[in-house]
Amino acid sequence: MVRIEIAHEVDDALVEAFDRLTPQLSKSNPPPSSAALDAICASEASTLFVAFDDDRIVGSLTLAMFLIPTGRRAWIEDVVVDESARGKGVGALLNEAALDHARTAGARTVDLTSRPSREAANRLYRRLGFVARDTNVYRYSFD
Repeated sequence: MVRIEIAHEVDDALVEAFDRLTPQLSKSNPPPSSAALDAICASEASTLFVAFDDDRIVGSLTLAMFLIPTGRRAWIEDVVVDESARGKGVGALLNEAALDHARTAGARTVDLTSRPSREAANRLYRRLGFVARDTNVYRYSFD
């Protein structure tokens, strides 16, 4: 049975999980270090959700929340489910936990982006009630 928890501190299992999960999410970014995970867990702006199947971490999601003049906003970022656990509802459970957390915190909206090539993820987001917006997403890179 899958359970979702918020990571409040970093241990070897969390570091190992990100070493395994990050390449499944991004080929261009290395896994976060233990110090980076500590900073995420300690940040008031980030909530790191972790999915466990028994005692093994099989997925994660980061919820970023911040205040702007028009209210509290939230973004879901870096959703990843281990390939061994895909199709078992882990992604839905992670997103539902994040949405509940954002609602309780007073967020007015929750946004996310997903590449069109991630067809299963896009179907999940629509099934959960996310609606594609008529907007452009721009990125400025410092690299």
